[in-house]
Amino acid sequence: MEICTKSEQETRQFAQKIAALLNAGDVILYTGEMGAGKTAFTKGLAEFFGAEEEVTSPTFALVHEYPGQIPIFHFDLYRISDYDELYAIGFFDYLDRGGILAVEWSENIPELSKELENVVKIDIQKVSENGRKIIVSGKYFD
Repeated sequence: MEICTKSEQETRQFAQKIAALLNAGDVILYTGEMGAGKTAFTKGLAEFFGAEEEVTSPTFALVHEYPGQIPIFHFDLYRISDYDELYAIGFFDYLDRGGILAVEWSENIPELSKELENVVKIDIQKVSENGRKIIVSGKYFD
């Protein structure tokens, strides 16, 4: 599935449509350059599931948790380069917590897309200052 959005608000609205298809245990693996809109997409997911906290990039915290009807566990793997580091931050423990993992910079650990179940891949590309091309594939889209 592919769509182009013209604003952050449209990206968030599209994320809400995708969220309606997701279930606890799903893993979203984002790819896209810095500033592409991965956190904006996560904002839309969190809004759909009723999270009340403001969604921000987990760059320095590595993970932010957003409680809601289904919790969102928002990871940033920008500084993570291998499975040992994933284990060290408790990444795999989150798979059993009944939420959705939204994983920025998943391309840093390419094995994730092959080894995890319930994967939805979301690639976000800048096409203009506010325009984004969003390509969704994986569990519900192949």
